[in-house]
Amino acid sequence: MAEFWPVADALAYLTGSWRVERSVRDRASGAEGRFTGTTVFSPSSSISPPSPPSPLGDRGDRGDGLLHHESGVFTWQGTSRPAERTLWFLPGPRAGTAAVRFSDGRPFHDLDLATGRHVADHPCAADLYRGEFTVFAADRWRTLWRVGGPAKDLLLTTEYTRTR
Repeated sequence: MAEFWPVADALAYLTGSWRVERSVRDRASGAEGRFTGTTVFSPSSSISPPSPPSPLGDRGDRGDGLLHHESGVFTWQGTSRPAERTLWFLPGPRAGTAAVRFSDGRPFHDLDLATGRHVADHPCAADLYRGEFTVFAADRWRTLWRVGGPAKDLLLTTEYTRTR
């Protein structure tokens, strides 16, 4: 069993640049894909996140979070294309936590790295996304998303290695 790396401050831990290696497997069809690129978590104090449709808690000013920008190349069934996404990681209600939002401010999931491991759910229409977050060291963590629904049976495994 893997040892978990407790994280006292999730946003401080994530800040910086990370190399990303993601495998994507469609468990129903057997198709596989791969994403390689970088994720940069940068302070968003000079950028205001969009207002979410629901309150984020009682932390006050939300300009003290991180902007998460991922970019790279996604290869699916032999075809490679550029891919990117942006998320907001905002301060959570206590140490080690964050509230993760889509780029438009909609809630995505909570994140609690205080023990080094966290499981979060994100219902999306008829699908359920269940994410497992595991921190292994100061410079390495992983996410494992299982996506299930009427037309989906996916497994997405992402390894993050700090580059700076």
